Amino acid sequence: MGQFSVKISAYPGQVSVEINTVHPRSYETAEFIYNPLHYLALLEHKSKALDQAAPLDGWQLGDCIHRLRRLMEARMGNAGRREFIQVLRLMEDFQQHQVELAVTQALGLGAISFDAVKMLLLARLENRPARLDLTFYPYLPVASVGTTNPRAYLELITGAGAITETQGIPA
Repeated sequence: MGQFSVKISAYPGQVSVEINTVHPRSYETAEFIYNPLHYLALLEHKSKALDQAAPLDGWQLGDCIHRLRRLMEARMGNAGRREFIQVLRLMEDFQQHQVELAVTQALGLGAISFDAVKMLLLARLENRPARLDLTFYPYLPVASVGTTNPRAYLELITGAGAITETQGIPA
């Protein structure tokens, strides 16, 4: 990946921002050195080209990233692929291992979305718990947890709740 420096000059009538980047150079014939992050903005608009994008060929991504892509595309099709590219674009601003950690956490929570990954990533960086509001994701499965009656547990222990033949059900 390249390095960059920024020079900002302020004048009474204007502000000047100068960005200099440094990229590796190859002296081999017809050898290309790609930075996959430079192509993600284009791929976000042309998401069907994701599998054919030569700049992404040598990009080593964690298994969690590939799993996230499969789940997003299975749920939302082409829109899921576009959202997956948004997750990859988080690596423009954050370290790859930080994004992969947030993706792993999102997969563990069953929150398969760009918003969830970004929220978990920012919460970890700010050292605070993430508060995910799943009402914005109606396609996610809803889990219902019932309350337990302590009397039912006591009946199981004492055998008082055992079903017998006298109740009409053979033992």
